[in-house]
Amino acid sequence: MRVLVVGSGGVGDAVARIAVERDFFERMVVADYDEARARATVAAASARREGESRLVAAGVDASSSVAVAGLAREHGITHVLNAVDPRFVMPVFEGALAAGADYLDMAMSLSRPHPERPYEESGEKLGDAQFAVAQQWEDAGRLALVGMGVEPGLSDVFARYAADHLFSEIEELGTRDGANLSVTNEAGEEIFAPSFSIWTTIEECLNPPVIWEKDRGWFTTPPFSEPEVFDFPEGIGPVECVNVEHEEVLLMPRWVDAKRVTFKYGLGDEFIGVLRTLHTLGLDRTEKVRVGGVEVSPRDVVAACLPDPATIGPRMTGKTCAGLWVTGTGKDGRPREVYLYHVVDNEWAMREYGAQCVVWQTAVNPVVALELLATGAWSGAGVRGPESFDAVPFLDLLQAPAPKGYGSPWGQQDR
Repeated sequence: MRVLVVGSGGVGDAVARIAVERDFFERMVVADYDEARARATVAAASARREGESRLVAAGVDASSSVAVAGLAREHGITHVLNAVDPRFVMPVFEGALAAGADYLDMAMSLSRPHPERPYEESGEKLGDAQFAVAQQWEDAGRLALVGMGVEPGLSDVFARYAADHLFSEIEELGTRDGANLSVTNEAGEEIFAPSFSIWTTIEECLNPPVIWEKDRGWFTTPPFSEPEVFDFPEGIGPVECVNVEHEEVLLMPRWVDAKRVTFKYGLGDEFIGVLRTLHTLGLDRTEKVRVGGVEVSPRDVVAACLPDPATIGPRMTGKTCAGLWVTGTGKDGRPREVYLYHVVDNEWAMREYGAQCVVWQTAVNPVVALELLATGAWSGAGVRGPESFDAVPFLDLLQAPAPKGYGSPWGQQDR
């Protein structure tokens, strides 16, 4: 396996640090618009293993499918892993197919709200542009494994596991994400610092959330709708969660039988207030505006003003939890309610990998998937989500102690 990782900051950096400890690939090219940043990622990851020479750095323009395809061909790449913002999904996706490589991403092509009824009907949904060309991938015998991060990704693997091993009938697949993370400045004062790309966070939180119901299909609601308090495990505790647009709702119903699919995120009052203010002021817009003699995107300005999520790890404390709450009828015919989850402590992630916990938790899952594809435990063609594959090999490899696995346990909580 020869892997091209497009994007070296944050998740891309963590991917390299995790993967370098494994033997399933022969070459990994880490590419970035800023080649110096890619070289720094390669140097830091290679230093984790004595004599490591499989990692190389390169420059690439992720907005150009031609550039992505050219770099993939140059290195004989078999698998392209997209680790950049979702606005670059389509050129990287198209570049991988043009180069004859398989593809993985952690976020899917962007949505466009319904022009007249944005909070009732879905317009162009997340991933629609990718699924529209699924036949091309299948005809080429190539696989595009979409939504293979943590959420989406591991949550979708949990959906497959629940359907195959825990439930005879599923009422709801409800992804629930929460944390008790705190970030401080140099003076020890708590500050507003999102733990993931603020560009992506604005996109998913201010777009109309999507819900799926078996007798209705996909529909939308206003942002932050249907608040509920969800009690997260391992000391995180109760967190208010609200509906947010996310890929799980667009992926799970395609392969898993359920009556309802939702995604709710534990944002907190302060975070919701900031997002609403950004929207009111128009600072969530991606269209460029003229400031003096320069044209800039308001959302890019917001992202530039906030701390880089990849740099806040040393000043962050707490845990993050990604999971899937499933209700329905168990295999024994009785009502059942289960939360399948994965918790990562920031102190552990920083100590072991030099990556903050949300970034590490996102990065480990595509690496596990790459290893399963390399060994043939997972295989296929077309545009497919994680829930279309057997969950057991993934979950076993994720939690098995090193060197056999990745040493990151997942949990099951019956409620």
